[in-house]
Amino acid sequence: MKDKSKRTRAVHGGTRRSQYNEVSEAIFLTQGFVYDTAEAAEARFLRAGDDEFIYARYGNPTVRMFEERIALLEGAEDAFATASGMAAVNGALTSMLRAGDHVVSARALFGSCLYILEEVLTRYGVDVTFVDGTDLAHWQAAIRPDTKAVFFESMSNPTLEIIDIKAVSDLAHSVGATVIVDNVFSTPVYSDAIAQGADVVVYSATKHIDGQGRALGGVILGTREFIRKTVEPYLKHTGAALSPFSAWLMLKGLETMELRVRAQTQSALEIAEALEAEPKLSRVIYPGLASHPHHDLAMRQLGAGGTVLALDAGSQEAAFRLLNALEVVIISNNLGDAKSIATHPATTTHQRLPDAQKAVLGITPGLIRLSVGLEGTEDLIEDLRQGIAAI
Repeated sequence: MKDKSKRTRAVHGGTRRSQYNEVSEAIFLTQGFVYDTAEAAEARFLRAGDDEFIYARYGNPTVRMFEERIALLEGAEDAFATASGMAAVNGALTSMLRAGDHVVSARALFGSCLYILEEVLTRYGVDVTFVDGTDLAHWQAAIRPDTKAVFFESMSNPTLEIIDIKAVSDLAHSVGATVIVDNVFSTPVYSDAIAQGADVVVYSATKHIDGQGRALGGVILGTREFIRKTVEPYLKHTGAALSPFSAWLMLKGLETMELRVRAQTQSALEIAEALEAEPKLSRVIYPGLASHPHHDLAMRQLGAGGTVLALDAGSQEAAFRLLNALEVVIISNNLGDAKSIATHPATTTHQRLPDAQKAVLGITPGLIRLSVGLEGTEDLIEDLRQGIAAI
């Protein structure tokens, strides 16, 4: 499958069939596996083969299909699936770090990612330095000869900053640091993060991979050595395993992901273009617009602006008026869904941040994050315009 297109890999990659030769992937909903003899059990615990399994916390045939398929799609050697996107972020970082290690991270991150870096890692003696991820001079000044890892969102949540993966990776690799990229907003459809220099890519499969708001999931992708010798020992003992049923949902999601994401991206561009001149909005942020400060980098790195845009209504009161007037777009805190979702980051996903930190990150009281779904674009534009009229 390696020489096939992404669409073909997303449909057929990693398929395992039982003796019944089923068309749709089987759900192996079991916590354990049976051995013919005590000697066979001993042998498997000593060294399990590629198609041998011990316990669902360690691996499962349905989960393995998902891991192999997403690895083929991303161009990675291997993958380990987790119970959620945050389990993947935590697993990728914690599995490789110990007290005294140094990490450099972009400061524009999802609130839970910030918690792991600010609270969890530092609690156990990891030294973390935060930088403006869009400024290469900041990376260059912060990366030290002893830096163990760098971490960033390739497109930041919720202000949609684009970070130059190749440039940051070159700086990190010059001191032997591992580059870990949270690639959720970029999506597997537009991502070439590994080809551009990332060592490890993390996804919340809850978002575009499932794409229909059904289940939590995450995945860590990288070299086989990193996944099997660093990530797997940590995650199989700490218990962040993806359930077989959720893995099956993710497999089904991958089959239609490219069609969904490309349609959502086209709608997002049309919506951003339609609303950019709205006088009641102080900002429309979308990497696909020429007005976006990182537009050229977005086009070079991704080739598209993605499925998410941000609107600034000027104040929290105005943002709430807009949100409460919406009839098609729903208010929630997920993204990448078939349904269009509006979120007020300052009071939800990033509410724990001090106001000064929100200001630095551009998370203003009037900012609304809009994840564009699969509804008719004209219906979404009409719904947003009548919401804006309520300001």
